Amino acid sequence: MNVFFEHNNLLLRALEPEDIDILYAWENDSELWKYGASVSPLSRYAIRQYLDEARQDIYQTRQLRLMITLRKDGREQRVGLVDLFDFDPQHLRAGVGILIAPDFQKQGLGTQSLRLIQRYAFDFLHLSQLYAHIPRQNTASIRLFRKVGFCESGVLKNWARINDAFSDVLILQLFQNPTVLQ
Repeated sequence: MNVFFEHNNLLLRALEPEDIDILYAWENDSELWKYGASVSPLSRYAIRQYLDEARQDIYQTRQLRLMITLRKDGREQRVGLVDLFDFDPQHLRAGVGILIAPDFQKQGLGTQSLRLIQRYAFDFLHLSQLYAHIPRQNTASIRLFRKVGFCESGVLKNWARINDAFSDVLILQLFQNPTVLQ
């Protein structure tokens, strides 16, 4: 068992060329764009290029995207993605993002996935903190991050445009050792 990337029947794994179709569907679902950084569709070619770059080390690309899968009866079912991004080895921090496909939400998979990526970030990469920027309207995501220990540390006022209106974005942080220099 891989201590960092497996728990029971849940596995976080590297992206594979076979994932291109599901990545294409998720990246081009405009309903998901309002909570992320995407503002336009991606081509299969762009996703294929991304997959080629994803084979590089997190210290080179400053990001790591993993497929969240469920294993059952010897088969693997892709249920979402979890990302470490803006990886900063100097200040020992990274952003975290997660997507759970709608059919698999509210089953505890997001919680398990975030706990696995936290373990990897803190115990293997030795990061000091993880953070997330979440629009105030994304209450499900805010609940998820709070459930695994993230705390609100600030608000970016009118930071994100969602459905033709500006929204506040919450800054949530999780510290490995929550001591702060005074």
